[in-house]
Amino acid sequence: MEQRSFDRLGRTASVVGLGTWQLGADWGDVSEDDALAVLDAAVASGVTFIDTADVYGDGRSERLIGAFTAGGPDGRLLVATKLGRRGPHEPSAFTLDNFRAWTDRSRENLGVDTLDLVQLHCPPTAVFHKDEVYDALDTLVEEKRVAGYGVSVETCDEALAAIARPGVASVQIILNPFRRKPLERVLPAAREKGIGIIARVPLASGLLSGRYRHDSTFAADDHRTYNRNGESFDVGETFSGVDFHSGVEAAEAFAALAPEGATPAQAALRWIVQQPGVTTVIPGARTVAQARANSAAADLPELDAGTLTALAELYDARIRPQVHHRW
Repeated sequence: MEQRSFDRLGRTASVVGLGTWQLGADWGDVSEDDALAVLDAAVASGVTFIDTADVYGDGRSERLIGAFTAGGPDGRLLVATKLGRRGPHEPSAFTLDNFRAWTDRSRENLGVDTLDLVQLHCPPTAVFHKDEVYDALDTLVEEKRVAGYGVSVETCDEALAAIARPGVASVQIILNPFRRKPLERVLPAAREKGIGIIARVPLASGLLSGRYRHDSTFAADDHRTYNRNGESFDVGETFSGVDFHSGVEAAEAFAALAPEGATPAQAALRWIVQQPGVTTVIPGARTVAQARANSAAADLPELDAGTLTALAELYDARIRPQVHHRW
């Protein structure tokens, strides 16, 4: 699989990675055996970038990744985790002492001395403007607790604030055919500074797979049930902030534009991969088949100009009024 560079880390990553929120919690139950099989299938398909967080299943996702890599460490794998949501979600919690404690726990869960990449996990907006936060992250690098650091953001303005900081190696942001605003300023700014872009929520919580209908339901412990209106965290994380019912209709139109030989999900991933500035995209997978299909999107031909124009028109007509001004 194609590898792209995180310039400030001095590392490369597969253009299609693996997101592992679903291996921890909030997407219905995934057994330990199934989770390990998904990890194995992804890596066997060429994935070298795995994204997790300390709060995914209260560390379950990290521990599963640690168990997977323990049998035979592979220097090709770049494992990124996140910190900042274990304590109060307020700026005062983002201190060096907390960072040390949180990264110590992640290092133990993952079974490593030095974390490859740690990211602020969508903290309050004020955190992105605090010098002492970046000083603390620099200290983690000096202490070799982490090899580098980045941010995961909700908004383009948060991303731009982080990109201005010299130590930031990566920005993780929601980017998909139903969330296009980062193309305007964030991706060009990151390219100029040599900062990696990690595209998350690439399938709009599954909407872009084309599998859902108006009467589709999800498990009670699935965020697509309990966070439809932002009850538990930013609503932009669920279906990319798109109203479910109008999203289903837009997704049907999107599926009709997928090129022959590609599933709608693969077309969405292919669209992300060919955006200038994207380093890696991190779809989740709950099954081996999904992991393999996601990885195969990296080998598809680029979407042609006609398809790209049609997708832009679909966004402008059906999606832009709901999301573009918000994030």
